[in-house]
Amino acid sequence: MARWLKKLWIVFFNMQIKKLITHNGTFHADDVFATAALFLLLEKRGEKYEVTRTRDKDKISSGDFVYDVGIIYDEAKDRFDHHQKGGAGARPNGIEYSSLGLIWKKYGEELSGSKEAAFFVENNLIAPIDASDNGINLVEKKHQIYPYTIEMIINSLRPTWKEDVEVVDEMFFKSVAMMRPILEREITHARAEVEAKNILMDVYNRADNKKILILEYDFAHNRIFDDLEETYFIVYKKRSDNDWGIRAVRKGFKTFENKKDFPKAWGGLVNEDLQKVTGVGDALFCHRALFYVVAGSREGAIKLAELALED
Repeated sequence: MARWLKKLWIVFFNMQIKKLITHNGTFHADDVFATAALFLLLEKRGEKYEVTRTRDKDKISSGDFVYDVGIIYDEAKDRFDHHQKGGAGARPNGIEYSSLGLIWKKYGEELSGSKEAAFFVENNLIAPIDASDNGINLVEKKHQIYPYTIEMIINSLRPTWKEDVEVVDEMFFKSVAMMRPILEREITHARAEVEAKNILMDVYNRADNKKILILEYDFAHNRIFDDLEETYFIVYKKRSDNDWGIRAVRKGFKTFENKKDFPKAWGGLVNEDLQKVTGVGDALFCHRALFYVVAGSREGAIKLAELALED
């Protein structure tokens, strides 16, 4: 056998398999997503791994990554539990960490590619799951019907009292397989948000009129606009066709209320009806909720934004 092939053979068979240890029994969103995050991390590093669901102390002590079990939080040793007395700390906003948040705190930047992208994922997915796991309400319950959350999706995959409890491990890994793509997509969106924000701020800083920003990119649905205090409308080239969209900027991400609505007289109008009211020959559509308008050209979109600003 060639020397180089022998070395490769030895490396392959001596490659350490990382042991991931979490608790057995009922699972929740935090341990499901924590498992998915570690899968992505180790695959990115080219490392092999195996998962054991147990509460056995000897098996726990042998783990390379131990999370949501073990009663220890020690980032340096990759111990990520939060059930011990006093918990495992909280964010500046008061949301306590769960196993998922602790793992993301250490490895989020490595997984996302930057601190900025990790921050987006943290706020959008990680912190809300941590809050739910620690019994922290993020929304006011005004009705008997509650929003269907990602935790509820995972709960639906747990065995009912009528089903064989032995399938719980199978359903746990099924849940991980289902939630992993969601985490991957959140990372993808976060990276795109960071790039979009850099482009936006460049346009914003160079704009003479910051009340109406004109973009050649279709990312006007993103949260990044909520931080622009001087901007009321975003004009942008739509990707789906040759039309141009105009979106009203909200007062903040916690509300659907706009800094300035489009004129009430435009609401729900299309084509000729909208063109007649606005005097813009290629006006095509105005949402009845007064936050979105479409025109056939860049010039038409800018004109509609200017009219709305003056209204």
